[in-house]
Amino acid sequence: MSSSHLPATSESLDLASEAKTRSEAITILYQVLDNPASSSEALRVKEQAITKISELLKEENRGEDLRGLLTTLRPFFSLIPKAKTAKIVRGIIDSVAKIPNSTDLQISLCKEMVEWTRSEKRTFLRQRVEARLAALLMDSKEYSEALTLLSSLVKEVRRLDDKLLLVDIDLLESKLHFSLRNLPKAKAALTAARTAANAIYVPPAQQGTIDLQSGILHAEEKDYKTAYSYFFEAFEAFNALDDPRAVYSLKYMLLCKIMVNQADDVAGIISSKALKFLGPELDAMKAVADAYAKRSLKLFETALQDFKAQLDEDPIVHRHLSSLYDTLLEQNLCRGAEEVVCNQVVLVINSKADRSGKCSQGVGFLDKAANFKGVGCLIIFEDPKTDAIFPATLETIQNMGKVVDSLFVRSAKIMA
Repeated sequence: MSSSHLPATSESLDLASEAKTRSEAITILYQVLDNPASSSEALRVKEQAITKISELLKEENRGEDLRGLLTTLRPFFSLIPKAKTAKIVRGIIDSVAKIPNSTDLQISLCKEMVEWTRSEKRTFLRQRVEARLAALLMDSKEYSEALTLLSSLVKEVRRLDDKLLLVDIDLLESKLHFSLRNLPKAKAALTAARTAANAIYVPPAQQGTIDLQSGILHAEEKDYKTAYSYFFEAFEAFNALDDPRAVYSLKYMLLCKIMVNQADDVAGIISSKALKFLGPELDAMKAVADAYAKRSLKLFETALQDFKAQLDEDPIVHRHLSSLYDTLLEQNLCRGAEEVVCNQVVLVINSKADRSGKCSQGVGFLDKAANFKGVGCLIIFEDPKTDAIFPATLETIQNMGKVVDSLFVRSAKIMA
C-alpha cells in the first residue's frame, strides 16, 4: 500500500471520525479517495467519504476546495452509476450553496459542470444543473441570460416528458417573468407547472412552492382573499417540513389580512399559529397592522424605518407598500374629517407626501366640498346653498334653443 492513500474500508472512515481537527479528518478522507481500489465495497466507502468531505468543507466555508473536489472526482464518476453521480454532484453544489456569499462561485461551478456533462453526454444531470444555474442567474438579476437558458431547457424537457423536472422549470420560469413584471406569462408558466404536477406525485415542498407562487400572483392582481388561501396552504406544507419558507408564507398571509381591511385579525393569527416563528418578520407585519388599525401614517412610516429589511427590501411586500400607503392616507383623511365640528376647519397633516400635495388627491371621498390651499393644509367647507335662479335660467335657455331649432327647420323648408 502506498503511503499516499489509505484502504477504502470502514476502519479508515472511523479513523477520520476520530481525528482531532477537521483538517486532519479531511486529509484522511482524501487519502481514502486516492485508493485505486474499485470493488463494490471500496466504491461504497468512497461515496461515504465524499459525503463526509463535503460536510467538513462546508463547515469550514471552503467553497473553492469543494469546487476542486468535483474536478478531482471526475475519474471516479466513470466507475459508478450515473444516478449516483448525479446525486453526488448535486449534493456538493448544495454544500457550496450553504456557504455565505458564494453565489458567484456557484454560477461558475454550475457552468463548469454543464460543460463537463455535455462532453460526457450526461443529459439527465446536465438538465438539472442548468435549471440550478438559471435559478442562480435569476437571483443575481441576470434575467436575460436566465430567460435564454430556460427557453431552450423547457423545450428539451417537454420533449423528454420529464414531468418532475418540468414542474421545477415552469415554476422557475413563472418567478422569472414575475421579476420582469410580465404577469400574463408568469401566470401561464404557473398554469403549466400545475398541469404537469397534476399528472405525477409532487413532494410536499414542491407543492408548497406552487401554492406560494400562486398566492404571490393573486396578490399582485389585488385578489387578496384568494391569495390568503394559497399562502395558508403553503404555510401548512412548509411548517410540516420545518422549511424556513414557512415564516415568509405566514408573513404574506398577514399582509393579505391587512390589505383587505382586517388588520385586527393579525394579532390573533400570530398568537395561534406563529409562536415558534416570532421574530423581526412577524414583528414588522404586526407594526404595519397596528399602524393600519390606528389609521396612523406616522406609525406606518416608523415601521418602514424600523423594519426596512423586512418590508422595503422584501420584493413581495414592497410591491404592496405603495397601495397600502395610499389606503392609510385616505384613512388618515377620514379620521380628520370625522373631527370636523365647525363650518370651516384647517387640517394640517405631517407627512412628506402630504406636504407635496398628495392629500389633495385623496379628498374625493368626502361628501363636503374641499379646497386645497397652501402647503400641507386641507380646508373643508360646508356644501353651498343652491340659488333658485340658476335652474330657472337653464330652463329658459333650453326653451330658447328649441325655438331657434324650430325656426331653422321652417326656414329650410321655405328655401327649398
